[in-house]
Amino acid sequence: MYSSYGALCTEVYDLSKPLGFSFGDVEYYTERLKDVKGKVLEVGCGSGRVLIPLLQAGINIEGVDNSAAMLDSCRRRLAELSLEAKLFEDEMHHFSLADAYDAIIIPAGSFQLVEGRERAESALKHYASNLTPGGRLIADLYIPTELDANHTSTRSWETSDNEVIVLEERRTECNLLDQRIVSILKYEKWKDGHLVQTELQRFPLSWYGMHEFELMLEKQGYEEITKSADYRWMNQPVKAGQMITYEARKASSGR
Repeated sequence: MYSSYGALCTEVYDLSKPLGFSFGDVEYYTERLKDVKGKVLEVGCGSGRVLIPLLQAGINIEGVDNSAAMLDSCRRRLAELSLEAKLFEDEMHHFSLADAYDAIIIPAGSFQLVEGRERAESALKHYASNLTPGGRLIADLYIPTELDANHTSTRSWETSDNEVIVLEERRTECNLLDQRIVSILKYEKWKDGHLVQTELQRFPLSWYGMHEFELMLEKQGYEEITKSADYRWMNQPVKAGQMITYEARKASSGR
């Protein structure tokens, strides 16, 4: 019934967040990873907004994403820049890759797309199993402040082919007890007054209390957990809505 980051969603993402766009995360991750000697994996790499600048900065990075359309866009961008990176199509909560990584990163709150507490904890355990001893997990999370169960919004973008893409978001669930909101995203592409393409996407978003997520990391064997708000290293979070970057190390003994 629903698409998952399909062609229209990817086109909107690339229009609204083109290569070079940063929330501050590109610069932050570049700085935090500059001394990593081994491989880095970006989980939920999408079309390469973060991955490609990190690659250009000399970081040995690979990416995994469950969207074929997003990965195709990333490959096109890499080819245009004469760059190469290994990209894998797989689920972000449980992927099968041959190598272990010195760091796994999940920018921009993408971890919150993992639906369900049990699956989220399993994902954290899975990431640890794919890290080298002492390897780092770095992930961005935020606590949403717009919790209106009747929230709706409409946005539009013009393409280079004189088309218009309209995105309508309609919230269908706001469960404060389970800390989850769900929206339905309807993408429509119009040209000369005619509808030429449409997609419907279910968009779940989970959130975790600041100390709750620390406990989840500790439970899965991570150590040296730090929090940094708004992409400033060790800037302590003070309010909901801030992007909080958690950094944690896998125990050197390799749990």
